[in-house]
Amino acid sequence: MADRVTVIGWDGSPLTAAARSALGAATLVAGAAHHLALAEVPPAAERIRLGSVALAARRIAAHRGSAVVLADGDPGFFGVVRTLRAPEFGLEVEVVPAVSSVAAAFARAGMPWDDAQVVVAHRRTLRRAVNVCRAHTKVAVLTSPGAGPAELGLLLEGVHRTFVICEELGTEREQVTVVTSDKAADHSWRDPNVVIVIGGSAGATGSGGWLAGRDPSGGPRGWTLPAEAYGGLMGESELEPLRAAQLARLGPRVGDLVWDIGCASGAFATEAARAGAAVLAVDRDPQACARTEANARAFGVQLQIVHGTAPHILENLPEPDVVRVGGGGAAVVSAVADRRPQRIVTHAATRDAAELIGRDLTSHGYDVECALLQSVELDTRAWTERERSVAFLLSAVLPDRGA
Repeated sequence: MADRVTVIGWDGSPLTAAARSALGAATLVAGAAHHLALAEVPPAAERIRLGSVALAARRIAAHRGSAVVLADGDPGFFGVVRTLRAPEFGLEVEVVPAVSSVAAAFARAGMPWDDAQVVVAHRRTLRRAVNVCRAHTKVAVLTSPGAGPAELGLLLEGVHRTFVICEELGTEREQVTVVTSDKAADHSWRDPNVVIVIGGSAGATGSGGWLAGRDPSGGPRGWTLPAEAYGGLMGESELEPLRAAQLARLGPRVGDLVWDIGCASGAFATEAARAGAAVLAVDRDPQACARTEANARAFGVQLQIVHGTAPHILENLPEPDVVRVGGGGAAVVSAVADRRPQRIVTHAATRDAAELIGRDLTSHGYDVECALLQSVELDTRAWTERERSVAFLLSAVLPDRGA
């Protein structure tokens, strides 16, 4: 086993004395091609081109001598340290960090970043990274081949953002470019790069916060808020008890794309966005779209509002993770099920309508639950009934995608 494993971060600046000392004593050095070309790498040391970190860790574990792993930026921030510290390798790891590529990118842009979301985009996580860019006003994306600025821009179709693209930070080929998201696919970008994604109607506050990233405690308390918070005038499908039950069953979260079909006032869409999800709010009524936009702005959340009639308008929308159908009936629910989201919630006014929808969802392969949801609001001054609502709440989960 390696006597010692030192992980050295490199940001393009001269190596520290500690880093030079560890590297000079190394009998094995692992890193990318530009790391292995550094003059400080001992000529006699065994060299490993770093592709799979796990494979390199196995070779390091079998090595007798001192090993060094070179990585860009801070190797403890979305870097190789996590893999090297895995119990199966049994490695004792010492870290000499450098400035992370995210910190360097924001420094080049001259922007603070304590209020930014930071995501990693691989081919398998690209869609979720894009959803974070939809939902938040400031996001740093650590890209990878096949999941870079061009792919981000293509998947953000319909959402305007500004990209600050930082290529090959810390090298002689470093370049910082500012483009709009719709133009990012028109260029070829060099790896590695970091993309800062900026934009949206909810601007950042002028004062500093207390928590890095998005503050989940911002805004009023409560998963669902009363009708007065959204200007009143809510229909049966938007009453607070039904909204709360639907929100609980869908469980929208960061990285999700939520469809809210028949968004009406935008209460549900706003609350899903407050949970950190990206939201597409759909309605055929232009006044409903305007109310939804106004409520989203009032609560400082990002929504993409689509004016059109379901199910036809749904055909070209990006793939959803979870869907609330607030209007349109069985035909819209069936069209949604064809897109295979993880979860679907809707409601019906009668048992017959609920049974029709439930049977269709079952035929699509969903596990379906139905509950009769009744709420009675009381005036606590006289303890008399003020309002009563009754609805059949249907929730559907794809067995293989329910997580």
